[in-house]
Parts: sequence; C-alpha cells; structure tokens
Amino acid sequence: MNDDHFWDDQRTAKKIVQRLNDARHKFEEYHAILSGFHDLEELVDLLEEDESLYPSFRLELDALKKRTLETRQLLFFSGEFDMLNAIVELHPGAGGTESHDWADMLYRMYVRFAEWQKFSIQVLDFQAGEEAGIKSVTMMIKGPYAYGLLKAEKGVHRLVRISPFDANGRRHTSFASVNVIPDIQEVIDLEIPDKDLRIDTYRSGGAGGQNVNKVESAVRITHLPTGLVASCQIERSQIQNKEMAMNMLKAQLYQRKKQEQQQAMDAIVGEQKDIEWGSQIRSYVFQPYTLVKDHRTNHQEGDVGKVMDGDFSGFIQAYLEMEAKKRGA
Repeated sequence: MNDDHFWDDQRTAKKIVQRLNDARHKFEEYHAILSGFHDLEELVDLLEEDESLYPSFRLELDALKKRTLETRQLLFFSGEFDMLNAIVELHPGAGGTESHDWADMLYRMYVRFAEWQKFSIQVLDFQAGEEAGIKSVTMMIKGPYAYGLLKAEKGVHRLVRISPFDANGRRHTSFASVNVIPDIQEVIDLEIPDKDLRIDTYRSGGAGGQNVNKVESAVRITHLPTGLVASCQIERSQIQNKEMAMNMLKAQLYQRKKQEQQQAMDAIVGEQKDIEWGSQIRSYVFQPYTLVKDHRTNHQEGDVGKVMDGDFSGFIQAYLEMEAKKRGA
C-alpha cells in the first residue's frame, strides 16, 4: 500500500484494502480474547480469597466464551466478499396468499436476525401482497461479515403448517425463495451494454413520503440476456433509484459469472455433488410437530419460534463448517 502506484488500479487496490481490514479485525479480536483470558486468570486467584467475586467471574467467562465462538466463526470466512454488506431478496413461490404470508414471515426473521447482530437494514424495494404478506422485498443488511453470514440462506425455504387462511384448518406446504448477493459496487468494474437492458419506472409502493404513489420514481432494470432483475424505490429521486438498481444488477451478474466459472472447474475435476430432494435448502415444520431442518448440512432444531425470531446461528455455523471441510480447511 505504500507503493506510489498502489491506487493506479483502484479495483485491485480496494481488494487489498479489504483483505487488510479483514486481517486486522481478526488480529484485534484474537488479542482482545487473549487479554480477556489473562484477566480471568487473575480473577481466579482472587476467588480463593473472596468468593463474592464469583458472579462477576461467571459473567466475564460467559462473555469471553461468546466472543471466542464468534471469532472462531470469522476464521471460516474465506470468500472474496464475505466481509461485505448483503443484499437479500425474498420472493414467494406459487400458492397466492399462503406463500405471500410465508415470504413475509421470512422477511421478519431476517429483520430480527439483523437486529440481534446490531446490523442496520435498508429496504430497497417492497411490493405488498394483495390480501396478505408480500410479493417481493429487497433489502440491504449492513454490518461486518453480513454477506458471509447470510450467504447460507440462499435458496428455497419450505413451510409446513396449518394454514390460518384455510377455514377447514388443513395443513399446507408453502415455498419462498431467498437470494443473497454481496454489495460489491465498490470492488467491481462491470460494463453492461445499453441494448442488454430494459428499464421500467413505476410508482413507489412504500409507506410515507411525498413522492409515494404520485411520481414514478421507482426503477426496475431487467438484464435481457439473463433475465436477472433488480429494482429500487427507496430513494426520492429516479436517478438515485436507477443507480442503486444498476449496482445491484451488476452484483448479480458478477456473482453469476463467478458461479459459472466454478461450475466449469467442477466439471473438469469431476466433483460429485449431493442429490437433494426438490429444490429447498431448509424446511420449517409447524405441525404436526415442530422442526427446522437444513437439507444440506442435516442440522436441525426443534424450537421453531426461536428460529423465526432471528436466532438461526446454528444453521449458519453448520453451513460454514461444511464449506470449510469442502475446502479442506
């Protein structure tokens, strides 16, 4: 970084800065844990003389355990974009009101997760369902390693429950898709020909603001060759919404390119992949029993309420460990 020509190639320079920040954060966490451990050692000696210090010791120990587990999790993050913010898109599957409600439940789950992690949330696009729930939501979740944590959520999520919309109280199965892409607008330089784009404007459907339902400030961009779509309505200006949507589209195209490269390499080396039933990555069963099971890692938990309240860290940890084993880490 001290090289006179370091910033000549800004894309490469930003990647190096990103790697430096990642390494610095892990280094600082390690030394903070080491310092906490030494403090506890000193406290143990004092306990022999004053047992009233035990509650304080217990609190310090539990806090250090939690921090150590979180730092251990950081060591699993080896992806190029793991430390970046995450863009999360939710779309209901077939099934009308039932699936729209399920997508809304997942939306709340990720909002609660972000709150637990002390991440910030910015809703970029929101389309409400006609009777209940949502048609689609796109949100930016901002925080350290937001993408590294949430990338495990990409895929189809399946719900089994007694439908509150069924007068006969029958059990229904619903699906919703979750897409997670890194906010890589600062580290990619991707040119898209104008002929490959279709840009539509529409009235914002969010709550509040003078522009809502009065001016077509919301923007939806479709990449014609791939069919990928990005939309934004959070800004008051159509120009700002277009810029945000374009950045999200570039992120999706970049991610797809990386995936295609990986698939081509897998084909060359003959990687064997697990055969999964259907397309869902995770099932949430509310009736006749309660269970959440990830079909990739086989990790499962019986407390559905806890998971739906945003505490699905066990599933994230199991996914990260699975990916680490694949890499031989």
